[in-house]
Amino acid sequence: MIIVVDGLNRHLFSEVLDDMFELRARVFGGRLGWDVNIQDGKEIDEFDHLDPAYVIGLDDGGNVVAAVRALQTTGPHMLADVFSAILDGEAPIRSATMWESTRFCVDTQRLNRGKDKNSVSYATCELMIGSLEYAKNSGIQDIITVIDPIMDRVLKRSNCAPYDYVGKTAPMGKVSALAALLDCTEERISGIREFAGIHQDVFLEEEEALELFKAKKSAEINPANRDHKPLTELEKYFVEQMSAARNEAERQDVLKLIEALTDTFTTEQKTALLQTPRAFAHEA
Repeated sequence: MIIVVDGLNRHLFSEVLDDMFELRARVFGGRLGWDVNIQDGKEIDEFDHLDPAYVIGLDDGGNVVAAVRALQTTGPHMLADVFSAILDGEAPIRSATMWESTRFCVDTQRLNRGKDKNSVSYATCELMIGSLEYAKNSGIQDIITVIDPIMDRVLKRSNCAPYDYVGKTAPMGKVSALAALLDCTEERISGIREFAGIHQDVFLEEEEALELFKAKKSAEINPANRDHKPLTELEKYFVEQMSAARNEAERQDVLKLIEALTDTFTTEQKTALLQTPRAFAHEA
């Protein structure tokens, strides 16, 4: 599933962006060894302050598993101001109908190596489709992207081969980097869809995304109530008693009371109450 976060809606998805910046830190600072700025576990640079658009891939649980950044080339951008060695003396391309695509990354730790929906391959292709369709629908004709040779091979293997390159391949951290050109055409998008077997709409509506993140956050805060049913009055009483317990002995007494008076709680819920006394408190 794909969502687009930009200057207009980023206030709604601040936590999603944090997850994305953390993924970027693991990929570009850790795995690739690029010289990037990482603070508090997040990789953020000066171009993230220019209101770019982020195309973000999510799994069914609402976790960020892939992301790419889109930025206009008419102003500051990475190829012109950071990766200028790639240009090898050439002037940077600047066009209102060309965007720069950078920071393409996929969570290889969370995703598997197969070809199902939870695979690196699927997430990669879905992100390509999402970013190209978003650009095309925004009136963009071409994308210039800074990639490494491995990603270049991925593009070619996925029916998304660059139609040209700019400058030369230059050293960048543990790997090399090059600038590739992609046209935002229906033919290119269809080729990726055919390769990956992705024929449905990849985009998630903003309201659907917010509901997904709300459910994800609720599950994280309240693991003992994953079905999200309202608490009964008796359950609320137990919550209050557990929250008021001052030590382990008092918590054990409350748990014994729960065991004696009701079978409302599952074993998992009772364990959660003992381990995290305030697990239900926000619903009381």
